[in-house]
Amino acid sequence: MIDKPHILIVMTDQQRADCLGCAGHPQIRTPNLDRIAREGTRFAQAITVAPLCMPARASFATGLYPHNHGMWRNSGALSPSSETLFRLLQQGGYFTALVGKAHYYEPRPGIDLRDSEDFMHAVGFTYVHETAGPTASVITASYVTDEWERRGLLAKLKADYADRNEDRDQVVRPSVLPVDDFLDSYIGRKAGAFVDAYEDARPLCLFVGFAGPHDPWDAPGVYASMYRPEDTPRPIPVPTVPETLPDYIEPKAPFRVGSALSPSLIAQIRANYYGKISLIDHHVGRILEAFERKGLLEDLLIVFVADHGEMLGDHGRLRKGIFYESSLRIPLLIRWPGRIPANAVTDALVENIDVFPTLVEAAGSSATAWCAGRSLWPLLRGETSNLRENQLSETGRAQSHVMLRTPEYKFAVDGTGRAYMLFDLVHDAEEQHNLVGDASAMNVQSSLRRELQHRLEQSRYVK
Repeated sequence: MIDKPHILIVMTDQQRADCLGCAGHPQIRTPNLDRIAREGTRFAQAITVAPLCMPARASFATGLYPHNHGMWRNSGALSPSSETLFRLLQQGGYFTALVGKAHYYEPRPGIDLRDSEDFMHAVGFTYVHETAGPTASVITASYVTDEWERRGLLAKLKADYADRNEDRDQVVRPSVLPVDDFLDSYIGRKAGAFVDAYEDARPLCLFVGFAGPHDPWDAPGVYASMYRPEDTPRPIPVPTVPETLPDYIEPKAPFRVGSALSPSLIAQIRANYYGKISLIDHHVGRILEAFERKGLLEDLLIVFVADHGEMLGDHGRLRKGIFYESSLRIPLLIRWPGRIPANAVTDALVENIDVFPTLVEAAGSSATAWCAGRSLWPLLRGETSNLRENQLSETGRAQSHVMLRTPEYKFAVDGTGRAYMLFDLVHDAEEQHNLVGDASAMNVQSSLRRELQHRLEQSRYVK
C-alpha cells in the first residue's frame, strides 16, 4: 500500500447479512450502505468467528479466535495488554477515535462508562466517546444518559424498558424517545460532529459503533412504521427432527426453541428491525457528508461490518448465539476508491477477523504472526479467488461448540466432540435437514471432522 488513508469503520450490532438493499433484500432500503457497496466490494459469504457480541468484537479487535483471546461470553473484559487493531494503527501514526458502542468489557449495573476511559485508551483509542447498547444504557451512566437526563427522557426510557422486560420477546412498539434522541441518532450525530471538528495532522481511524438494530424492537418515530409487517419476507420454518438424528441432540441447540412466535409477531419484529437499520443507514449518510465537507471522502477507506447476525424468527428463534446462517453470516463492505474494485461482489470464504490484517496493511504495516486473520488484499487485487477452503466459528463456554463451514457444508460439534449439526448448504440452503446420523452422510461427516481438527490445530486451539 502507499499513502496512509483515513479509515472509517462502522459496526452495527446484530445485523443480518441479507438486510441490505445491495444484498437483494426485497423490502429494506439502505441507500447509503448501498453506495458504499457500489463504490467498493461486498463480501457475500462473510461470517463472524463468534455469533455473540463480546467474543465477536474482541475477535474483530484482536484478529484472534475466542479460543485465542479467551473471551467466550458477554462477561469479563478484553485484556488491556491485547495487541489490537487500534493499537497497531496508533503505532503506525494514526489518531484513533471511538464514538458509540465497543463492548470490550461488561457494562455492569451502576457503572459509569467514563470511568473506563483509561482502559479504552489502553486497548488503542486516542479519543473515546463511548455508549453502551440499548438495554445496558439504562443501567449504566455515560455521555448519552447525561443528555437524556437533562432532557427529561431517561426516566421514561427506563420505565419503557422495564415494561418490555416483563415479556421481552412479545413487545413491538415505537421507542418513547424522539427520533433525534434515539441512541443510534445520538451516535451518528456525535460521529459526524467529531469529523467536522477533526484538525489533527495525523491520519484518522474512526470507529463508529452503532447500538442497533439489536433488540428491543423499538424503532423510533417514522422508522417504526416505515415497513409494513405484511410485506416482510417469510421466516425460515422450524426444521423437523429426522428419525436418524442421535438422541443426544434433540434437547440441545439448534433444536430447542423458546416461546412460540406467531407469524404476525415475527412480521412485526422484522418490520421494526428493518426500520432501525434504515435509521442507521441515514446516519451513515450524514457521517459520509461530514467527511465530504472536510475534503476527505474521495480517498476514505470505509469498512462496514456487523458483529454477528440475528435469527429474526428463522427456525422459530430470535437473536443469536447459534451457527444457523441467519446468526452466523454478517454484512461486510469495504470501499477505497482506486484501490479496491468498485461494484464488486465476492463469494470468498472470509471471516470478520480478516479485516484486522487488511487495515494494518492498508496503513503501511503488517500484522504480526499471532494474528489469525488473513489479509483480504490478495482477493482485492485479483491474485486469488479465495483465501481459505473453510471458515471457523465458536460459541459457548471455554472449549465449547465449534463449527466448520465450507462452500458445500456446515458441520458443528459440542464441547465433548459430538457432532450435532451437518447441513448440505448447496441443496438445503434453509438448513432444514440435519444429516448427523444419516448413513449416507457418514463419509462427509468424517471428512469435515478431519478438516475441523486441522483448522483448530492451525489456530492454536488447546483443550
